[in-house]
Amino acid sequence: MRATLAAGKIGARVVGPMDHVLSLIGGIGMFLLGMEVMTAALRDAAGRDLRAVLARFTTTPLRGVLTGAGATALIQSSSATTVMTVGFVGAGLLSMPQALGVIFGANIGTTATGWLVSILGFKLQLDALAMVLLLPASLTLLLGRGGVARAGRVVAGLCLLLVALALMQAGAADLTGWLTPERLPGASLGGMLALAGLGLAVTVLMQSSSAAMALALVLLDSGALTLIQAVAIVLGMNIGTTFTAILASVGGSGPMRQTALANLLFNLGTFAVAFPLVWLGAGLIAGFGARHDAMTVLLAMHTGVNMLGVALFLPGTARFAGFLARLVPNPKEPPLVTLDRGMLRDSEAALVAAQTAADAIAARLFAALGAALDARPDYRGLSALAACDEAIEELRGFLQNIRLPEGRQSAEQVYSALLHQLDHLTRMRARTQSRGHFTALMDDRVLRRPALATGACLRRLGAQYSPREAARLARLQALIEHRQSRHRRGLLLGEHAGMYALGDVFSHTDAMRWLLRTLHHAVRVAEYQRQARAGLPAAPEKAAG
Repeated sequence: MRATLAAGKIGARVVGPMDHVLSLIGGIGMFLLGMEVMTAALRDAAGRDLRAVLARFTTTPLRGVLTGAGATALIQSSSATTVMTVGFVGAGLLSMPQALGVIFGANIGTTATGWLVSILGFKLQLDALAMVLLLPASLTLLLGRGGVARAGRVVAGLCLLLVALALMQAGAADLTGWLTPERLPGASLGGMLALAGLGLAVTVLMQSSSAAMALALVLLDSGALTLIQAVAIVLGMNIGTTFTAILASVGGSGPMRQTALANLLFNLGTFAVAFPLVWLGAGLIAGFGARHDAMTVLLAMHTGVNMLGVALFLPGTARFAGFLARLVPNPKEPPLVTLDRGMLRDSEAALVAAQTAADAIAARLFAALGAALDARPDYRGLSALAACDEAIEELRGFLQNIRLPEGRQSAEQVYSALLHQLDHLTRMRARTQSRGHFTALMDDRVLRRPALATGACLRRLGAQYSPREAARLARLQALIEHRQSRHRRGLLLGEHAGMYALGDVFSHTDAMRWLLRTLHHAVRVAEYQRQARAGLPAAPEKAAG
């Protein structure tokens, strides 16, 4: 295949320089497609396990480094690991020091792609085998299901990578008469900074440090770049790869922005230390590359530079997290509820104010739970429920000071309904802190549909109270209670038959129990909202026109 691509003919037409450029560009596009196909399949296969590992095995920054490096090497995408970490910080599942460890490790793990490309694409030259495997892999992807389809997607993505590398090498080899090291900036300080800027720009444009690294390897292998030029470009690529996480943090919470900024500062700091060393040692690096394989030297330096960054930043992780908190302060959220003690002089006005406060707390809790119980879950609302804790305490203190007039049965009923709401809101808030059940619910084929329906009801109730939605929520509770024993029995039988691991059985039954208890509290809150509203004066209608 390499010989065919490099021969310079397509049919009887003579191939010109523009065809070589198009071959290189097409190869880059195919590489990007192959990376996306393979990374998506690996990320899907890792799925829940990867999320669980990131959430559980990052108790210290050092363990975070190991976890981040392993996860990135597994799914072949530092951007995916970093964006996932940014989301976990926004959801409150990871603290800032834990997230910093994962980010440091992701920068080491991303170097694994370069080694994979070098071994399979350059050393072993498996592009011919890739062409043979691409058809059966694609058929497996299209016709298979579950794990078989994912395996086919991984193989198909890898085949596309290898074919793309051959295409890029052919295009680059035929351009060596025009694209030479002499046409690019040299090893001067300004020239190396320009090359680093070029690497940054290419990575931002491609949105893939792996594709940018593959391009650098191809150009180095073809002689279009010297080793020191390639090293300078790769140093710039390390900074460019932070752009994806920065985009993911736009509009997010303070911790999300802090995490994205940490990734940028880590790579800038690593660049600030490594670049002078590379510039001062350019002669030594070039000489070493001449005596050994230049491509291996480039990959070793890429890995070494990122390990150097981790060694510099890891000991000061706590201080770095404090610096980020000062640099990007998390603005204090205004109180969810403000109850004026002056209203206590009028018991009816006090009851109306208390019910308004209970409605606000319920709406916030319903909306946060509804967003988490979605096909594309958003956990940011759950991480921002500290305002509910303050509001619940504010409401509790306010209710304790209401003095009801004697003989007002309707007021007593409203007050009782408010006490019940407060009790169930407190219990429901406590259940929102058990966040490990959401993934299990989405993975359970029996519970997924009612969980999604519950989430939709809660989102609508969070937007506006509706007796119809409250009744629908009660029906969902009854449905899941009806299925509870049968589903638990099915899980146990499946474990006995080897279909489920024991840990999965426990996690799914715990998730079902969590969903039922959460539903119970939500249904009771909605019912007591109805009772309280029935005993309170109706809100005045707005004037027409």
